[in-house]
Amino acid sequence: MQNGFVVSFNGKFRTERLNAHCFLTLDDARPKMEEWRKDYSNVRPHSAIGNKPSISLMKGSSAPSAT
Repeated sequence: MQNGFVVSFNGKFRTERLNAHCFLTLDDARPKMEEWRKDYSNVRPHSAIGNKPSISLMKGSSAPSAT
């Protein structure tokens, strides 16, 4: 059984970046991947942690507890 977070992340990454863009070289792809990663981690809200960006967990804000 695979980690659900990783499966979800990989699906979003493939759909939003890999399938949506053409990359001419690795040097062309790297900054585009980094831009997406920064948005995913620092800006985009994640429902699993109360619609907060994942960086909020690193800054001391806790995720809601599962009940």
